[in-house]
Amino acid sequence: MDQKSLDQDSAQLAALGLKSEFERSMSFWENFSLGFTYLSPVVGVYSVFALAIQAGGPPMIWNYLLVGFGQFLVCLVFGEIVSQYPISGGIYPWSLRLVGERWAWMSAWVYAWALFTTVAAVAVGGAPFLSQLIGIEFGNSGFIWIAIAMIIISTVLNLSGTRLLAQVAFFGFLCELIGAVAVGGYLLFFAKVNSISILWNTFSFGEGMNYFPAFLASSVAAMFCYYGFEACGDVAEETPNAGSAIPKSMRMTIYIGGGAATFVCLALLLALPNVEKAISGEDPDPVTTTLMGAMGQTGYRMVIAVVMVSFLSCLLSLQAAASRLLFSFARDGMIFGSKHLNHLSKSGKVPVNALIVTGLIPIVIASIGHWLQDAVTTIISFASAGIYVAFQMVVVAALYARSKGWKPSGSFRLGKLGFFINSLALFYGITAVANMIWPRTPEEPWYINYGMIFTSLVVICSGILYLFIAKPHLQRKTS
Repeated sequence: MDQKSLDQDSAQLAALGLKSEFERSMSFWENFSLGFTYLSPVVGVYSVFALAIQAGGPPMIWNYLLVGFGQFLVCLVFGEIVSQYPISGGIYPWSLRLVGERWAWMSAWVYAWALFTTVAAVAVGGAPFLSQLIGIEFGNSGFIWIAIAMIIISTVLNLSGTRLLAQVAFFGFLCELIGAVAVGGYLLFFAKVNSISILWNTFSFGEGMNYFPAFLASSVAAMFCYYGFEACGDVAEETPNAGSAIPKSMRMTIYIGGGAATFVCLALLLALPNVEKAISGEDPDPVTTTLMGAMGQTGYRMVIAVVMVSFLSCLLSLQAAASRLLFSFARDGMIFGSKHLNHLSKSGKVPVNALIVTGLIPIVIASIGHWLQDAVTTIISFASAGIYVAFQMVVVAALYARSKGWKPSGSFRLGKLGFFINSLALFYGITAVANMIWPRTPEEPWYINYGMIFTSLVVICSGILYLFIAKPHLQRKTS
């Protein structure tokens, strides 16, 4: 490892008033792998493919390109910020330096709860795949126990240190990318049954502008697949030459992760045995139907084994991001329990107590499903919306700072296009959040139809209430 680069990293942090105790042992490719496995194209596509095709039919695939472009704009803004402020915790320290304590506190509050619910959502989503892998049928409670076990395993692995986190993330990246290319390639070459023209076939959803509402509804699935790049910045103090490396790894997460997700979705659509049954819901699990029909029981189980590696590595990356956020929050004394959350282990140099919290809270959320399955579904619905809201709080912060004269000074800069790209990213983000939370199922109970709006309001209002009562922004420690 280049000592000169490490000295420059330390000097950059010192100029920001920080002295890091993290171990800078995460290579560029390992940092990228963390973002890739957090984004996890296989987990994203397999988890929401059925919902997407039921909402908008095969043309829903074009959302992967449109959403990818919108998130790329956000990624560029994040890259410019992290290049100047390569600090662990990402969204919190960025918002702090762009706007101030109160805005940073709310950004971190929203993002933290979004990460907690996402960890629970990914664990609960992975349980049925494990059930299929081992060939044992579990009820709802069985799935919850599997989810809890997955969170515990992820927590134990994370506690082992940055080195193991990086290695598992890289292994997960290789497995997922090879799996995506191999499975997608097999489906396209040996199991293709549909013409490429189905990608423009709207079936029973209407034509022209009449199809637009269905297209918007199906875009939510693509949105689920395009965050994770910010995790590269959450471990900035563990990555050498972070100011240059992380903006690049963020962009690569979008390129490679988005490309893999689009490729897998394309392969599934062209190999889907009966498109009409998938759209109507008569085939409730078109992914399993397609893979079983093309590869048989043995081949399908091999795919599910790769999927389980993807789920576990995704959990690992999510927890790593959440724990660094909590640590950064606590290092400034801005959250209850700060004195317990702001310590790194002597051996692994990881925030042990913060990691334990990022395991316990998702376990509690998932455990609610033992008694109130609809309640845990409603809580988990906040996962994607909360992350997008937190993203836009950073985008707004950057735009605000620019209006106050901020000129990015990191090694990655957007130059004269900065304000324009920042504005486009905000426009995209606002429309994406509105589209995501829009109630589309009036026939469902209110807590499902308005689940994202309700949970978002609960998180935001509770954060504002705590901010005004406890005034954590006044307790901030400065180095």
